[in-house]
Amino acid sequence: MICRILLLIILTSCVSGSFVVNVTQTSYQAEENHNITLEWTFTTKPDRSWIYIFILCNLITEDNVSVLYHVHEGVEVSESQDEKFSGRVQSDKDALREGRIRLQLSRLRTDDSGLYRCEVNTDYGFSVGRCRLNVTAVPDCPECERKPDTSNTETQQFTGVYCGLSAVVLLFGCFSFIYSLHRKQNFYSKLSDACQSVSR
Repeated sequence: MICRILLLIILTSCVSGSFVVNVTQTSYQAEENHNITLEWTFTTKPDRSWIYIFILCNLITEDNVSVLYHVHEGVEVSESQDEKFSGRVQSDKDALREGRIRLQLSRLRTDDSGLYRCEVNTDYGFSVGRCRLNVTAVPDCPECERKPDTSNTETQQFTGVYCGLSAVVLLFGCFSFIYSLHRKQNFYSKLSDACQSVSR
């Protein structure tokens, strides 16, 4: 009996050793409100039935474990998905048949950050792949970043005021010059009349 148990353990270890789950990236970086695709790959065997595949992908944080994606006997189980991921996860079913788990997570939130652990269990092996996602927050005032540069506008306004004042000064100078010439003409005209009257 003991020999049979040992043989079963050895055989299971050998089978599991040929089955591997890998990640295409060990670390992801994204911004809040953006989308991202997490991807794992696993060993497939065409001659094995799809009903013997079980997949469970979780988000693990310091204080919680949330179900991101669940496949039971080859069928997705949406009821198992954590509420925080509801409506935000899309899986590529065609890729899954090829041994690729591709999950697009949309409208990212900062609390989506953490360790993503995806375990795959089949009748020919079991393995786990892990990756980490870090979601950074966008600024509290996004319109402040898009605020147009007012330095050129202020310079143009200052230039306009300066030009306007210069024009006023120039006009005043011209007016003063013309007025002074007019006064001089009147003076010379009066002086000429006085001289003519004296000569008479």
